[in-house]
Amino acid sequence: MNTTFWIIFLIIGLAIGWLVATYYSRKSAQSKANIIIDEATREAEVIKEKTILKAREEEMKIVTDAERSASQRLSKVQSAEARAKQRDMQIKEQQQELQRRKKELDTRTSNLEAKEQAADERHNELENLVNDARAELERISGLSVEEAREKLVESLKDEAKTQAAAYINDIIDDAKLTASKEAKRIVIQSIQRVATETAIENSVTVFHIDNDEVKGRIIGREGRNIRALEAATGIEIIVDDTPEAIVLSGFDPVRREIARLALHQLVVDGRIHPARIEEVVAKVRKQVEEEIIETGKRTAIDLGIHGLHPELIRMVGKMKYRSSYGQNLLQHARETANLCAVMASELGLNPKKARRAGLLHDIGKVPDDEPELPHALLGMKLAEKFKEKPEICNAIGAHHDEVEMTSLIAPIVQVCDAISGARPGVRREIVEAYIKRLNDLEQLALSYPGVIKTYAIQAGRELRVIVGADKISDEETEQLSAEIAKKIQDEMTYPGQVKITVIRETRAVAFAK
Repeated sequence: MNTTFWIIFLIIGLAIGWLVATYYSRKSAQSKANIIIDEATREAEVIKEKTILKAREEEMKIVTDAERSASQRLSKVQSAEARAKQRDMQIKEQQQELQRRKKELDTRTSNLEAKEQAADERHNELENLVNDARAELERISGLSVEEAREKLVESLKDEAKTQAAAYINDIIDDAKLTASKEAKRIVIQSIQRVATETAIENSVTVFHIDNDEVKGRIIGREGRNIRALEAATGIEIIVDDTPEAIVLSGFDPVRREIARLALHQLVVDGRIHPARIEEVVAKVRKQVEEEIIETGKRTAIDLGIHGLHPELIRMVGKMKYRSSYGQNLLQHARETANLCAVMASELGLNPKKARRAGLLHDIGKVPDDEPELPHALLGMKLAEKFKEKPEICNAIGAHHDEVEMTSLIAPIVQVCDAISGARPGVRREIVEAYIKRLNDLEQLALSYPGVIKTYAIQAGRELRVIVGADKISDEETEQLSAEIAKKIQDEMTYPGQVKITVIRETRAVAFAK
């Protein structure tokens, strides 16, 4: 019984405790819920206020933008109205100006019509007067109008012929003077604009060696090496007492160059015997041939000449090893070509054709065979053979007057060839002739009275004459220099010009004892 009571009591206590706990838990949850509701309410109020403020700000912004756009539109409308008013004013002013001009034009038109009417009346009066005067002239002269016109025309023709003849003579004289000046100007400008090197070639080449022991090896046993070398090159090899030098003699510069290069290779290699000599000479000859072709091609490229036949290119390259009076033939041809181009340009002709003719004008000096023809004619035939143009061929053949000139390029080539060959210092004279010319200069000046000493300097381009101060005055020195210059011009032949300088010195000498 007691146990049951306590179990029931315990159950009742637990139930009461659960009820109490449930009540307090519900009360706590309700209080929390109230708190959450209050916070949510406050937050909702805050959000509501923020939303209202934002809406009001947006409303203010919209209103402000609307007012701004309205003010902008208003200002645009006002400016458009102002422009429209200004245009209206301008249109009114233009209309007024047009009306004023129209009135002026109407006035001028009426004035012109009146003037035209008056001019017609005057013209009629003048025609009547001219007819009356013509009739009176016919009555007085006894000639009709046609007869009088014919006589007047005849007299005017005679007068015009006389005046034209005199005018033509004046023009011809002036043209002669002008042509001479113009020709001199063109020649001088052509010479001044062209500058080329001048190479002096001789008939011998000196081959330098390190020591004289090499001479014996070049000669070989019983002279077999030197004979083989001479037979292979066609050049005379002179081995004498000249220290450290061997002379290669021959009139063919190409052969001399082959002999020099072959000898150089043999000496450097050290193997000198007839078989080796023939091998080296053959190899060097091939190298020189290739260099000749390369030189011809490079020359044509440098001068801007295209389409040359390969054989003509080879002949141009061979000019490098030829000389004329000491002037290198290739340099002479290049110089002549450039002079021709410059002169043709000055005269309004084709400079390319002139340059081509100038380069090829001396190819007759370097043929593979030696025909009995002047080099100008031979060069013309070679140019014709290799399909050069007729004016080029004629210029080559006519530059020494062997054939008649048929084109304007021919005299240009002839003149430029003379310019290149005759300018001072370009060609080498024979030593005896050179010394004789200097002696003749000095002796010619010594023949004048009062001359004490004469000196030909600068290779004969200047002659200094020293006179005695007690025999010739200062005024007479000028006359003496002019007389010497005139006598040199009349009696001597020389390249370029000779400057004559007469020197007169007065010396006072005293001795202090």
